[in-house]
Amino acid sequence: MVDPALIALASAAGTAVAQAAGTDAWQGFRERVARVFGRGPAPTAAQEAALARLDRTAAELESADTGAAEAARTAAETAWRTRFRDLLDELDEDGREQVAAQLRELVALAQQAGGGVSAADDGVAIGGDVHIHARNRGVAAVKMGDVTIGNPPLPGPDQS
Repeated sequence: MVDPALIALASAAGTAVAQAAGTDAWQGFRERVARVFGRGPAPTAAQEAALARLDRTAAELESADTGAAEAARTAAETAWRTRFRDLLDELDEDGREQVAAQLRELVALAQQAGGGVSAADDGVAIGGDVHIHARNRGVAAVKMGDVTIGNPPLPGPDQS
């Protein structure tokens, strides 16, 4: 495969696998990836092998501790980029175009699943609009620390 656009697409698809693992979209995503590999004389076996690899990838990413998470993600991206490049290399022009279209869909799906937001341990990540309303002198929040509810004392002559 010499086409730089296909190399970039294989790389983006490898990243998409690492991004989608662990999201709500993972099950559907992994099925679609497996269908990409379901070609050749034994498509069912190829799909099953891809599903097994995807499950291993997800397990490795999920089990990586905080210090090793980035290395695990990079390894997953690299492995899947190589698999996608190898697949594209093996195909004729028509097959390559079909797979390229499927890979573009996978990249878009992973980007939607990731939502572009993230939060650390105690954080809250929200992708989209949030409307929080308190009624009847109530208190409302997505996340709330120490709160005192009631009327504060009115400032007196010694308070300014």
